[in-house]
Amino acid sequence: MSQHPPGLFVRFVRGIWNTLNFTRRLIFNAIFVIVLILLVSAFFRAAPFLDTRTAVVLDPQGLVVEQFSTDASERAIANLSGDPIKEIQLRDLLGVIDAAARDARIERIVFVPDQMLAGISTMREIGQAFDRFRETGKDIVVVSEGMGQGQYYLSAHADEILLDPDGAVLLEGFSSYRSYYRDALDKLGVDVHLIKVGEYKSAAEPYVLNHASEASKEANLFWMGGIWNEVIGEIAAMRELDAEAISNDIAHLDTLVPQYRGDLARMALERGLVDKLATRSQARELLIALGEPDEEGESFRQVHWTQYLAMQIGEALPDVRPQVGVVVAQGDIVQGEQAQGMVGAKTAARLLRQAREDDEIKAVVLRVDSPGGDAYASEIIRREVELIKDAGKPVVVSMGDVAASGGYWISMDADEIWAQPTTITGSIGIYGLFVTIPEALAKIGINTDGIATTPIAGAFDIRLPLNPQVETIITSVIEKGYREFIGKVAEARGKSEEQINAVARGRVWSGSQAKERGLVDKLGGLQEAISAAAARANIGRDFGTRYVEPELSAWERFALSLSDSEAAVSLGRWSGLSSLPRQILGNAELERSLALLRNLGGNRYGVVAHCFCTLN
Repeated sequence: MSQHPPGLFVRFVRGIWNTLNFTRRLIFNAIFVIVLILLVSAFFRAAPFLDTRTAVVLDPQGLVVEQFSTDASERAIANLSGDPIKEIQLRDLLGVIDAAARDARIERIVFVPDQMLAGISTMREIGQAFDRFRETGKDIVVVSEGMGQGQYYLSAHADEILLDPDGAVLLEGFSSYRSYYRDALDKLGVDVHLIKVGEYKSAAEPYVLNHASEASKEANLFWMGGIWNEVIGEIAAMRELDAEAISNDIAHLDTLVPQYRGDLARMALERGLVDKLATRSQARELLIALGEPDEEGESFRQVHWTQYLAMQIGEALPDVRPQVGVVVAQGDIVQGEQAQGMVGAKTAARLLRQAREDDEIKAVVLRVDSPGGDAYASEIIRREVELIKDAGKPVVVSMGDVAASGGYWISMDADEIWAQPTTITGSIGIYGLFVTIPEALAKIGINTDGIATTPIAGAFDIRLPLNPQVETIITSVIEKGYREFIGKVAEARGKSEEQINAVARGRVWSGSQAKERGLVDKLGGLQEAISAAAARANIGRDFGTRYVEPELSAWERFALSLSDSEAAVSLGRWSGLSSLPRQILGNAELERSLALLRNLGGNRYGVVAHCFCTLN
């Protein structure tokens, strides 16, 4: 009986596989070459030519942050997918506005605030840049289809506000509501043990109460009222209105709106909040009349702010001047190494050390936008600030939207602390949080038993009820931590511990209130803090500013720059990559609450310096 030689069959299969493999590689290589040609051509495309009387169109879409919360690779992939991450760096907006102020070709800024999100102090920082722009004799025109109060707070800095006839300006005041989990935890059989110092330290109240404590309500109303008065006062001054009249209108919207038959745009116009009602096409015609038409004659002469930003980066030369280094601390403070978006103690310490050891950096600005977090992690960062000062370099802290609790801890040793009047700060206090679940396990038929050689061996096991001896230990640790906190603040601020305790006890303050109580030195923004640091270093006015951050690899820089091109975005949409999900949206407050518990990992005693102090 004849048989096919086995080697023949193997060679046949191998030949088919090699053919398929060659075809696959050929197709993918062809696609890669096409993509590369498209991207490189976009990358090397000449920058747009700017004529005189050009307007910068500033339409930020997304959340304004101190630094991106994702790395360069993630941003490049998101841009290629046609679904970019909605974040804008504050430094980029400030850089564009200040560059436009110096640029003789730029006549005005057209600001479209509708898709922009930011904290009140961030809005104020950008507003100060708008003021610098207008001081050069140039103007700002706002074009909006509808604004919330944060967007309007910034828009009030403009020369003229155009609102869509179907739009609205919604001023409503601030609120701070939280969910409370005590009943739910009781039903689940979860015991949360809270040990805190300071009657105003309310961050962990939702785990042990069903409602806000009276002390918490009292303190929150005071600082929130202070910030609201700042905002209303500034809006009234910029729009030449009466602050009391604005507050009265908000309090009586239920009677005021019917008077305008529900026409919110007309109400905004007649109450002096906006200057004109105009559709987008009408606004375009007004801007053509104010400036010059573009080459097609269809709109006004303009450049988009992202293009203008790219032009500034492309034209930048190596800076050999003395530098002020800026280190950003944005997000919750936790132990270990962390990516941008959180403040890892090791990561922040390394960046501060890098700034200390860099001979070109003569002074350091620590930009803080953090509600705090892990107490020991905060102390690690504070020690690095102290070492910079010991090395003879001045350190100035610039507080952003929030620099409270652990955020204040890392700030207190600076030579100078700057905050906006609307910054949320203070909350000097700590607490301990420990969870036990024996009842929860018993509900599903699980019981825990065993022996130990000492009374406290295994006492931190969450399956067991909290041992009173352990509670005594944790209480002692928390009390020591609080004494050290106020002691360090007292030493740094040149006050007695009694004076600091009087303004501490976990109480939150606005920036203005903190200055009145000696917790902050001066009121102002990032630019003022940078100038103050340069002055302390005696480097004159001719200095550069350098952000001290992990350096991008050559590939990350290349991928990110290419992914920003129009060709890359179009390719991403064509390929279907834009349909890939990037994140799961949920309840932001619940996510923050769970994140606090999750980030206690590695913190044996659960000692926390954190503030849930946000404005809604």
